[in-house]
Amino acid sequence: MNDVRVLVGTRKGAFILTAQAARRDWQVAGPFFGGWEVYHIAGSQAHPDRLYASQSSDWFGQVIQRSDDGGASWNAVGNDFTYSGDAGTHLYYDGTSKPWAFKRVWHLEPSPTDADTVYAGVEDAALFRSTDGGQTWNELPALREQQGAQWMPGAGGLCLHTILLNPANPQRMYAAISAAGAFRSDDGGASWRPINRGLRSQYIPDPEAEIGHCVHRIAMHPARPDTLFMQKHWDVMRSDDAGGHWREVSGNLPSDFGFAMAVHAHDPDTVYVVPILSDSEHYPPEGKLRVYRSKDGGGAWEALTHGLPQEHCYVNILRGAMAVDRLPDCGVYFGTTGGQVYVSADGGDHWQAIVRDLPPVLSISVQTLR
Repeated sequence: MNDVRVLVGTRKGAFILTAQAARRDWQVAGPFFGGWEVYHIAGSQAHPDRLYASQSSDWFGQVIQRSDDGGASWNAVGNDFTYSGDAGTHLYYDGTSKPWAFKRVWHLEPSPTDADTVYAGVEDAALFRSTDGGQTWNELPALREQQGAQWMPGAGGLCLHTILLNPANPQRMYAAISAAGAFRSDDGGASWRPINRGLRSQYIPDPEAEIGHCVHRIAMHPARPDTLFMQKHWDVMRSDDAGGHWREVSGNLPSDFGFAMAVHAHDPDTVYVVPILSDSEHYPPEGKLRVYRSKDGGGAWEALTHGLPQEHCYVNILRGAMAVDRLPDCGVYFGTTGGQVYVSADGGDHWQAIVRDLPPVLSISVQTLR
């Protein structure tokens, strides 16, 4: 039996990569839904063979697919994502109001304890929940009541791209939206509040506003869920009070702009980011693909390069394209817009390419199967 399953969403389908604990010999299955964008494919901790995938195209719209056999077969499930009540409006780039419109599902987050409960973050930004394995979906509308009319799309759209569930407190959850900010619920999604204090963004009218920051990713370790790490549109940030206050930990990074972020499975102080040159030049600084690791929660960063191209590399690593497994020697994974998927089986010290010629990678998630 394989020990790890890597779920890869790409511009032209989904792929499933499996290996035993050594993570040297990989089997590649796919493409599933070939030719379709798969923004995210995620597995359940509560049911190891339950997978959910967000499949979309300009021709046929959005479809949620579910597998109950580890990806061997798939079935389309409920796809009625209807905003609650009057959907309202939000701001657009030119400052005009635009009506809320459903475009796609960016992120799927299965419950860690209930295989039939799964959350979906969508564009235009909203949060939905299903309690019947994806057959029916209901919006948690209180999130958009947090000054939703002032939310403005980032370059990738007005997307809810990150959902974090606190395993120690099922009532606490987090959501991150580009470009609105980060939000927290302490009552299972019935109410929300913005958690952006300490963020500063030069590109909005009030750089320290409560709403309007372009958050690219937030991450946490399940053993220390009140400590959060954030990669935003410029700046790497840390909070030690569940998002109540943030402080910058960009330190000695060559650039504090980036999208992807992950926390080591067994050490809540070990954090990974992949710096990109700038908000207009989405490729590694100096054309060198480097993952940066901090072992002290953001105090200092070291470049991890062994096995990664160190010249003429101009790929991007998108916000959902980095993840870790939970094997004893924590594996770290990321995918690129060049179609490469890399793995490090020793926490980042050494890297190898699992595959090199996939379509552009949109997301990576990992199931540890033993």
